[in-house]
Amino acid sequence: MIKYKLLIEYDGTDYCGWQRQSQPNSIQGIIEHAIKKFCGNIVTVQGAGRTDSGVHASGQVAHVNLEREYDIKRIEQAINFYLKDEKISILKVTKVDKDFDARFSALKRYYRYKIINRNSPLTYDLNKYCHVVTPLNLEIMEQAVKSFIGQHDFTTFRSSNCQSPSPVKNIDKIIVKKNCDEIYIDFVAKSFLQTQVRSMMGCIIKVGAGSWNSYKISELINAKDRSQCAKLAPPCGLYLTRVDYLEK
Repeated sequence: MIKYKLLIEYDGTDYCGWQRQSQPNSIQGIIEHAIKKFCGNIVTVQGAGRTDSGVHASGQVAHVNLEREYDIKRIEQAINFYLKDEKISILKVTKVDKDFDARFSALKRYYRYKIINRNSPLTYDLNKYCHVVTPLNLEIMEQAVKSFIGQHDFTTFRSSNCQSPSPVKNIDKIIVKKNCDEIYIDFVAKSFLQTQVRSMMGCIIKVGAGSWNSYKISELINAKDRSQCAKLAPPCGLYLTRVDYLEK
């Protein structure tokens, strides 16, 4: 078996998420089907991030084992040929060592949440940003996100379906940026719990809108109570942008 690393981009709007499910339109399943059409191998494509339905990626990473060696450009072009009717693209293929694992070898994962903060409805950015009409206070949002940084028990921000053995995670960095009516919030950590970023974003938006004060975030972390969390922020604003690995 020869192992390959795939760099993948997708618009998650019309898909049920990354992970293969009973529904036919998972991103993982569609890529696996395209690879089977290319080389005849029945494969499992293991992704670094199991993004939810409606969540996008500009830097998803996955690995796949093929029965024989191929030119990496041929693999890229062939998979993309069979993905031509999908909103999924293989950006790069790299041959990797047999011990590489897209999920478990990852050192850092980077997510970006995108907001358009204006009254008028979205047109060509529809399903690509979270649309917030209420004016958001960037300074208060910047203050609030500091409470998330570091190691915490994130039970409040964890899906009830999350299979992680521990709710404790370490957030390395959160950066809030604004460009005209666009707001970007970047999250960096080794790993995240299921729906953790969207849960945190729901709370950050409530703080920015003035519904909660900036100290509310610390209270929610200490509460360790999912029922106290804000409503999940929409999936359309979330992007998996990058995954870091040890360079060899």
